[in-house]
Amino acid sequence: MRVVGIETEYGIVDPDEPRANPILMSSRLVAACRGWAGERTTRWDYGGEDPLQDQRGFRRSRASATPDLLTDAPEYDESAGHVTLRRRRGSWEDPAHLNAVLANGARFYVDHAHPEYSGPEVTSARDAVIWDRAGDAIALASAERYAADEGSAVHLYKNNVDGKGASYGTHENFLVSRATDFEHLARRLTPHLVTRQVFTGAGRVGLGPFGEAAGFQISQRADYMEAEVGLETTLRRPIINTRDEPHAERARYRRLHVIIGDANLFDVATYLKVGTTSLVLAAIEADDERLDALELAAPVAAVQAVSRDLALRERLELASGEEATALEIQRALLEICRTYATDAGDAAIIARWEGVLERLAADLFSAAREVEWVAKLQLLGRLRARHASDAHPDGLPWDDARLAAMDLQWSRLGDGWATRLAQAGQVERLATDEEVAAAVAAAPQDTRARLRGGIVAARPDLVDAAGWSTVVLDRETDHGHLEVVHLDEPHASRHPLLDALIGG
Repeated sequence: MRVVGIETEYGIVDPDEPRANPILMSSRLVAACRGWAGERTTRWDYGGEDPLQDQRGFRRSRASATPDLLTDAPEYDESAGHVTLRRRRGSWEDPAHLNAVLANGARFYVDHAHPEYSGPEVTSARDAVIWDRAGDAIALASAERYAADEGSAVHLYKNNVDGKGASYGTHENFLVSRATDFEHLARRLTPHLVTRQVFTGAGRVGLGPFGEAAGFQISQRADYMEAEVGLETTLRRPIINTRDEPHAERARYRRLHVIIGDANLFDVATYLKVGTTSLVLAAIEADDERLDALELAAPVAAVQAVSRDLALRERLELASGEEATALEIQRALLEICRTYATDAGDAAIIARWEGVLERLAADLFSAAREVEWVAKLQLLGRLRARHASDAHPDGLPWDDARLAAMDLQWSRLGDGWATRLAQAGQVERLATDEEVAAAVAAAPQDTRARLRGGIVAARPDLVDAAGWSTVVLDRETDHGHLEVVHLDEPHASRHPLLDALIGG
């Protein structure tokens, strides 16, 4: 039972004023979220943040850190367009419009120029799907309140590129054993992260960071990965991120922060993204030496090579000198991971993983209900064919602006093409609308998210702040008014004091 979670940064646009300040819009969106959620929110506790510690055993100095790494004390002044925090009782206090810790255990906040939903901790791939989609619903509800409050609309996009050279992230987080050697973890996980895009990619029109070359590729993030291993998240983005910020008992756990993945609107893509990676991590924790045969000779180049290989036949050079396609590497990982399927949930992941690989190999478009990039390619192919002409017998060229526009509209929350396909029954759903609606209001019950979300929902009057591993209560005790409750065990869903206050 591995604890996992997903963070999503949304693209944000004012349709009536394309040059509107995205930081200001994001802050007002978070304020709108607090508006519709009412008192069932609290501010963020920055006390547990430690973004400059590196998994490789050293700490980056603050003087040499880029602003994106300083997540422990952001600064924002709405009038000036940047953030300012002030000290309050020994901790950082941010303006209310920057953060909202919600009753479902999630955090909705401003991350640089984007609104971000960081979902609560869950223990299954299916639950990851449910609370990830709950984040989309929360973002949409906030956009509706924004329109009512501001008198203007805001559009949100669940994608990773702005078409102008910038990429923003969808990050996964996996709790792993501190006993696992990090160098072994990085080396053995890399082949999976490079090749899993064949079923997790969201698809993208354009090749290159600025879309400077015409074409279509599998992954939105591929062109922005520039290093094998590193601490950065916005510059020289690595395949393996080394931030050592476990938000848990450091002696026992690591939090593996994965930044290479695409934002997904298809349930199966999200399910497999989380589920397969969790199983590969189980094999790594077991020190399975079969993984060593899959080591890639040039991982960064392979990321781009796989993304551009729509036929799924590109042969990648392995460190051994042999070659294998992305599908062959995924099949090899699947066979290794059969050993580590310990329950019905794992067995379901294995079965879905195997079925999707078989469909991709036999007939690409037979996987269109499950694999997002395939469905997008199919839809764009129909648009291209509709506009075939003597000048373009194969249909619209890939650099036609109409294709780029459809690519963008694919990811728009609420009424984008991905949503329309799902509403038309052309996308396989793993979670029901009722489950998602319940997850908007309530936290998972089998992790510490139950305590965080539960106390925010039941006693917001007592909660001064909350973080992943802390709840700060504002109540009179023998030691003063502020009491920090530490939740260092992510699996622990019960706590005597918090349970008593929640009433359950």
